[in-house]
Amino acid sequence: MATAPVWVYLALGTALFWLGLRWFERVQLYIPERRLDAHPGSVGLGFETVRFEASDGVRLHGWWIPGEPGAPAVLLAHGNAGNVSHRVEKARILHGLGLSVLLFDYRGYGLSDGRPTEQGLYRDGEAAFRHLTAERGLSPGDIILYGESLGCGVAVELARRHAARSLVIESAFTSTADMGRLVFPFLPVDRMVNDRFDNLAKIGQVRSPVLVLHSPQDEIIPFAMGRRLFEAAPQPKALVELSGGHNDGFLRAGNAYPEALGAFIVTRERGGTRVRL
Repeated sequence: MATAPVWVYLALGTALFWLGLRWFERVQLYIPERRLDAHPGSVGLGFETVRFEASDGVRLHGWWIPGEPGAPAVLLAHGNAGNVSHRVEKARILHGLGLSVLLFDYRGYGLSDGRPTEQGLYRDGEAAFRHLTAERGLSPGDIILYGESLGCGVAVELARRHAARSLVIESAFTSTADMGRLVFPFLPVDRMVNDRFDNLAKIGQVRSPVLVLHSPQDEIIPFAMGRRLFEAAPQPKALVELSGGHNDGFLRAGNAYPEALGAFIVTRERGGTRVRL
């Protein structure tokens, strides 16, 4: 029985290795859950279920939580794990500042259709922004773009496209390639990463005041990345040092978190400020 040439086995091995890397990147970057474990009413908030469509036809699900009349609205782009139901406590804090809040799930998360990709998430963020302007009648200057972790990539991309009221990024990474180099310093990560979310390359193009929230104790995304993003952001800007881990820094800070957030959103003039909570 004839055997295949060596190059066939090498090509097959290379293809399988590459497919394995793509799979590994996806399962590390996107960790969606379909089941909703709570809703804004679980924390005492009135809300409206909303459905809207991304530019490629993917149907998305979210919740609109109205705040005080005439108040700005927060468009919250959540992190890579769970779904919108795991952000209702943060929505409660934001609503406590008088703000309206739009929580929405990316494609493949919660009740939203589709499958997550970098470009897909950008389309989803754009659809959420369009919902606020076209359906809610808000101007870009009425919208606060708030990203947490992976969602910072969505928020930064939106902020470079639209002159929003302000940009808030919490526990942000500089890029997924930079994160990959931390985990796999021996691999050519730049040539391997497909979904890049290059926040550092984009944040200088933002046309809104920028607030960077990050904990020095963050066990997943180094505080140094948040500091680099702060340094690269245009004025006016502020850096607030949270306390605690990657997922609970905003809670561990107690009342200081909403106070610092509220001060920045109201004034939008704290240029170059660094605050420790």
